Amino acid sequence: MTKEIGWNLDNSYARLPETFFSSQGLNPVKSPKLIIANESLATSLGLNSQELKSEDSINVFAGNKAPEGTTPIAQAYAGHQFGHFTKLGDGRAILLGEQITPSGERFDIQLKGSGRTPYSRGGDGRAALGPMLREYIISEAMYALGIPTTRSLAVVTTGESINRETKLPGAILTRVAASHLRVGTFEYIAYFGTKEELQILADYTINRHYPEIKDDKEKYLSLLKEVIKRQASLVAKWQLVGFIHGVMNTDNMTISGETIDYGPCAFMDVYDPATVFSSIDRDGRYAYGNQPSIAGWNLARFAETLLPLFHDKEEQAVEIAQGAISDFPKLYKSNWLEGMRAKLGIFNREEQDESLINDILHMMKEYREDYTNTFRALTLERHEESSFFTKEKFTKWYDQWQSRLKRQKESKEFSERLMKNSNPAVIPRNHRVEEALDAAVQQGDYRVMEKLLNVLSTPYEYSPEQKDYCTPPPPSNQPYRTFCGT
Repeated sequence: MTKEIGWNLDNSYARLPETFFSSQGLNPVKSPKLIIANESLATSLGLNSQELKSEDSINVFAGNKAPEGTTPIAQAYAGHQFGHFTKLGDGRAILLGEQITPSGERFDIQLKGSGRTPYSRGGDGRAALGPMLREYIISEAMYALGIPTTRSLAVVTTGESINRETKLPGAILTRVAASHLRVGTFEYIAYFGTKEELQILADYTINRHYPEIKDDKEKYLSLLKEVIKRQASLVAKWQLVGFIHGVMNTDNMTISGETIDYGPCAFMDVYDPATVFSSIDRDGRYAYGNQPSIAGWNLARFAETLLPLFHDKEEQAVEIAQGAISDFPKLYKSNWLEGMRAKLGIFNREEQDESLINDILHMMKEYREDYTNTFRALTLERHEESSFFTKEKFTKWYDQWQSRLKRQKESKEFSERLMKNSNPAVIPRNHRVEEALDAAVQQGDYRVMEKLLNVLSTPYEYSPEQKDYCTPPPPSNQPYRTFCGT
């Protein structure tokens, strides 16, 4: 019985006006098989982790059976995709409901790859095994890195093939999120709904994610400011670990401040702000170095949707919004500088810190040094690992850094501890992720992925077991490319 598993579902989003979603029946699959289940996440959700492999659980994860309390819906949203406004929606996902945890928290339970919906736009609504496993690996790695993210509860295969360029094994990911509210959700209601519906959405968002501001005199302005704060913090965290989202469309920016949609994402090896992995980002719009400015652009689109709630006169509403948006670059930079100081073991602030940070980054770019491993070597003081550390420029910089550390009251031991807690020893190296996916999809061997997930679960541990996973990919004439999961 699904009740024994521990489902405790509510459907607050389904009680909003019908403009916001479409009711959606389940799309059963042929012969589902559980590939991986996240026992620790299940426990935190109030689910019985011992029941995850049961037939009832597998049928829920496959969209064959609805838990008690389910009201399946597909959410409507729009979005600026590569700068162009488009009507979208959950074209291959179903929101089963919102799990209420034993501590009273609320999390969306969504099936991704669960079949056609009214928003599928001619697609089959299904997903392939590789991209679903990729999202599982990367989202759980992001969680372990301490970065706000949607999470992955389970992946099942469907027993059916899907047609892309070739036939691929179908799969469904069960995704867990604080919510699936996006900038694109607000864009949809602002464009296709009424002012009253926009206000309902804003109030719902405040009550769900920002209850502390619900009594503010200008609560909708406060909402904008809080979302700006969370996104400034989130994108700074991406930059600090070299994460490249790959497709920062407004429908892929959450109001909760979580990372969402792991399609063409990847982690940077050699430090270069121009790094792009996505095969569809031909002009580098979403390159690593552009992510902060794109976040600001997306937030401006969010602010535009709220204009009717700021003031009856558009000119004054725009002025209010611009005042809030102008804070984003400063907030982002403050978060980033604080994080970079920590990566270098610096506790306090000095005016010249930004130059010290930029100097090491410029050298890493000039000498094509690995981003993660450079900070790892600095943390461990293993300068023999790269000829970079013998360069005259680096030696000069190193002396300046050591002088900077001596000007703070904290001991060297405390600085080393701060660096270990701020510089991951391992990241989901792209070649390691591909190795795991190839073994799983091509050979049905999930041991490579399971070992990778285990290593990535403690990225700041600096254990001997992690050593092999620190190695950059072998040299190649072909740049690494990622593709949107379909």
